[in-house]
Amino acid sequence: MSKLKGLLLTEGMHGMISQVEGLANALDLDFIHEKIELNNFWKLIPPKITPTQSFVFKNKLEKNFDIIISCGRKSVIPSIFLKNKFKNKIMNIHIQDPKVSLDNFDFIVTPEHDGLVGKNVLHSKGAIHYLRNKELDENEDYLKSRINKKKLITLIVGGPNKYYDYSDEIINDVFLKIKNIFIENNYQLLFIPSMRTPKKIIDKAKKFFDENQVIISDIDKKAYLSSLKLANYIVVTCDSTSMISEAAMTGKPIYVAQMPPIKRNDRFKKFFELFKSLNIIKDLEYSLDEWNYEKLDETNKISSYIKEQFKNYDFS
Repeated sequence: MSKLKGLLLTEGMHGMISQVEGLANALDLDFIHEKIELNNFWKLIPPKITPTQSFVFKNKLEKNFDIIISCGRKSVIPSIFLKNKFKNKIMNIHIQDPKVSLDNFDFIVTPEHDGLVGKNVLHSKGAIHYLRNKELDENEDYLKSRINKKKLITLIVGGPNKYYDYSDEIINDVFLKIKNIFIENNYQLLFIPSMRTPKKIIDKAKKFFDENQVIISDIDKKAYLSSLKLANYIVVTCDSTSMISEAAMTGKPIYVAQMPPIKRNDRFKKFFELFKSLNIIKDLEYSLDEWNYEKLDETNKISSYIKEQFKNYDFS
């Protein structure tokens, strides 16, 4: 039997791509990725009051797929439009709360801490993602030539968003904790930026930490994977639940570098509470603990259930 074909719809951001590609790979799909662009007027209109018509989006989407996996506000209308057009010949799956009637989708995949409830809602602990242990193993050696100590700490840094502003004072505090807790206890630092990390923070890291520390300056997936595999401890900034979820597949102790929120962050709080209850994370303070937990494999859990439902569709 040939593989089913997937159409992935996102706004092109790393966190969204990680989730849709992770699910597509777990479902064993041959897929293409389409970055959705809305026509100017409709960029400003919430999906709930947007007509499900093709004039809303610029993309020309032909029927060369069996399963749609979408993530992000802009992808909601194209997914519903295609489902209305092709009915039971396709399955459409949306990741995260679409902010419209859940009946527009075959399945909604959403983190448990979001509190979304429905007959077609599948819950994950944290965000699903694309990482696999095989990838970590394959990239383990990538950073080894730059390592000269046995104990390693990986710091994964996000960037400012509407909840956290990354002030100089906050970043200085995070860097000082890394220095006091880890570097002064003979750990070597692997500093990993994300797509949202401002250049000034990378430059600050280069000045703050001594030349023995490994500061990755650019977006480097291989360095990211290698650092997750090699680290004894992982520290992730609090602004990215997706990167914390990705780190949780390693089973290694994860510290979260908390920052004062600039607006109510209830979803983040629920996420942190859940991951603390699972013994996955602790807040980064001034002490160093040892602990372990059961590795998360939520993507395969979700995909296994969806695969069982394929028999109910007329893929052709």
